[in-house]
Amino acid sequence: MTVLRDKVAIVTGASSGIGRAAAKLFAAEGAKVVVGARRQQELDLLVTEIAKGGGSAVALSGHVQREQYAKDLVELAVGEFGGLDVAFNNAGILGELGSVCDLSVAGWHDTLEVNLTGAFLGAKHQIAAMVNRGGGSVIFNSSFVGYTAGLPEMAAYAASKAGLIGLTQVLAVEFGPQNIRVNAVLPGGTDTEMGRAAADTPDSRAFVENLHALKRMASPEEIAGSVLHLASDASSFITGAAILVDGGVSICRM
Repeated sequence: MTVLRDKVAIVTGASSGIGRAAAKLFAAEGAKVVVGARRQQELDLLVTEIAKGGGSAVALSGHVQREQYAKDLVELAVGEFGGLDVAFNNAGILGELGSVCDLSVAGWHDTLEVNLTGAFLGAKHQIAAMVNRGGGSVIFNSSFVGYTAGLPEMAAYAASKAGLIGLTQVLAVEFGPQNIRVNAVLPGGTDTEMGRAAADTPDSRAFVENLHALKRMASPEEIAGSVLHLASDASSFITGAAILVDGGVSICRM
């Protein structure tokens, strides 16, 4: 039995990495999926791939930090598929790296606008549609960075991802009575474009892998599996949670 049968889902940042893996998994599990990202060509390829697998998806490119795009994604889900049940606000950037003393104000704002404001705008319009549907599940992609660990030169990224956890908790309390669940996944190092950018040499990759108890990085599909759990009714009593999916990086001291 497909666990998301008859569900409608939005996935942002779906052109690659965790978002792409989640969109494919959602579709394989029966959901009708609206996929969003900045790159239309990659989204179109994803939609074609989902269709070839027997799934159903539509794509809309745009920038998550623009409120109209958040509205347009929800309107597409409602207009094309009749409603909205699940949203995975995954879009994010690594942003400008460097010492706080050298970090530009523009770099700080860019990172927070995409990672935090983009997720807020998505949830703002997604939740309104879910209330009309009688309930739903909102999931944010946060990070162990800024939660269980601080890494040098990642102040803007850490602040944006930590902010998502606070947003998760408030929304879970605010909309729990309307059967809206809100949770965050906190991945460890993951083999994505962003993950490879952060560990871009064999030595830095080995260093990142060794930080984890499992001594490796995750595949995008492994993170997507945990997102699927939060999207499905199997997690019906989980809300307001910051769930570590980090290969033990938060507890490893070896």
